[in-house]
Amino acid sequence: MATFARQTFSAKAYAAFRPSYPPSLFRTVLNYHKLPQPGGTLLDLGCGHGLIARSLRPHFKSVIAIDPSAGMIAQAQQTTTDPEITFRQGGAEDLSFLSDGAVDMAVAGQAAHWFDYDKVWPNLARVVRPGGTVAFWGYKDNVLLGAEQATKIMEQFVYGFGEVAPGIEGMGPYWEQPGRNILRDLLRSVQPPDTDWTEITRLEHEPGEDGTEEARWLTKKMKLGEVEGYLKTFSCYNGWKEAYPEIKSRADGGDGDILDTMWDRMVDAVPEWKAMGDRWREAEVVNDWGTYILMARRR
Repeated sequence: MATFARQTFSAKAYAAFRPSYPPSLFRTVLNYHKLPQPGGTLLDLGCGHGLIARSLRPHFKSVIAIDPSAGMIAQAQQTTTDPEITFRQGGAEDLSFLSDGAVDMAVAGQAAHWFDYDKVWPNLARVVRPGGTVAFWGYKDNVLLGAEQATKIMEQFVYGFGEVAPGIEGMGPYWEQPGRNILRDLLRSVQPPDTDWTEITRLEHEPGEDGTEEARWLTKKMKLGEVEGYLKTFSCYNGWKEAYPEIKSRADGGDGDILDTMWDRMVDAVPEWKAMGDRWREAEVVNDWGTYILMARRR
């Protein structure tokens, strides 16, 4: 996934503004794994800045965490002190550094939509021990509950093609595909091969709909300023900035870029936010993301 190698990408900002995973999510995958006591090896694929590795480490003897981005690995190493967590640069498509059956559980958070499954499934079938498990999860397309018009404007700018405002092209063309569409479809196109995997389980939630705690695991009240910071971590925004380097954001001393224009319209659409004037970033809103969990057990 090329986004994290771009000069416009900030691993530090990604770590700061991306939502964290709730305890309920980890309970779900650990209950599926049925770990009798802490032990064994966890493999974290697409580990990013190490959030999952650190959170699940108490349940395993050791953790091996890999990511194709050198910047992400550096960020993970800087924020992790546990000697039993090993970070290395690499992708899920090459697990040749692991011996057969070396892994008790393999996980991937917000990364599985980038995998080449012609390579990944055979790799996992080799390194995950019989009875071991895989668990992939991810999230998409937060909606702002109670602010439907603002959500509609946000989606128009984030996924729109052509002009979304005078002289401003939408960010739709700058999502890396097919990964984004795979994620937006909640990984339904990814099927663990029946020859190697059993007890295949899926939990799904579409944003804005009702659901159980297990399926609807990412809902969070945030200040609009935090939502703004989160949107700046989008790969499509980093791609858009590379395409239009002459258009500077207000934060960078310019007249405003696509996100500045988008937020102007979103704030205008919600009277309570508009009434706050320059303090609109302090307004709070509940975000509800679409989510999935895919789990399978090695035969």
